[in-house]
Amino acid sequence: MSKILKALGGEKLASAFRKAVSGDPKGMPDWAQEMAVGSDVGFYGPDSDVWKVHGSLSTLMGGVRALLMQAAYPAALAGVAQHSAYDTDPLGRLERTARWLTITSFGSTQAIKKEAQRVQALHNRVVGEYVDPRNHVTKYEASHSRHLLWVHCAFTDSFLTSYRELDPATDKSVPDYVKEWARSAEPLGLRAAPESDSELQQTLNGFLNNEIGTIEATPKIVHFIINPPFSKAAMPFYRTLCNAAISTLDPRVLKALGLKSKSRYWLTAVRPMLALLRMVVGKESPSQTIARERIARISSEL
Repeated sequence: MSKILKALGGEKLASAFRKAVSGDPKGMPDWAQEMAVGSDVGFYGPDSDVWKVHGSLSTLMGGVRALLMQAAYPAALAGVAQHSAYDTDPLGRLERTARWLTITSFGSTQAIKKEAQRVQALHNRVVGEYVDPRNHVTKYEASHSRHLLWVHCAFTDSFLTSYRELDPATDKSVPDYVKEWARSAEPLGLRAAPESDSELQQTLNGFLNNEIGTIEATPKIVHFIINPPFSKAAMPFYRTLCNAAISTLDPRVLKALGLKSKSRYWLTAVRPMLALLRMVVGKESPSQTIARERIARISSEL
């Protein structure tokens, strides 16, 4: 089997995947050691729905989907356009987002608090103004509770949708995921996150009906998300992920982004690619393994 995977380019795909997500071809960036720090399980644990969802490779599509959803929200888009190096360091932004997601999912309370402080410091610098869809000059702050709520909901909905669509597990029931992941927003200053599927959809509808739209920077950033400067070898895989993500987006989001709907065939195309990748990278990420070792150490000390 290893020879077959090698012939199909599985190892190269795995190395590219690890580097894109974590910044390290082996999936062991310096911050992975944060999973070993602390003396408690953290917000979640190996039996949680968060571990099920975020331990799945479906998060690859979920991440792309979340970026597209965020781009439909003018304040979030303006923050990216004016304060991030998305066009010169796209992998750096992805790695920083993956760092927060991973530490919050698998780290101890101590590690989560430290990571949240890092993210909050970044948010505090993201302020500015933009011309909204009604041609009004509007100010924004990344730390504003309404903006934090949109980003949280976009992430939650995207990772949950992707898991349910792509994960090969026979049991895709993760009834507590939304409630569990709501806790992740608290260290960032958001204390009113949805705690059920119905609350999540109700909150999203409020945004989609009244607060999303197109601004001057939208076409450029959407084009960049769909056509990032990845290698020729990586682009077919990324393009398939991106098309699959687009196939699951709400029509209101597609309209704001200026995109046409995609066939759900792309979801069918992604599944075997993720299955191949899973065979190469292993059952779980190095960060999860380190987290399990921390939890086992804590249990042995009790």
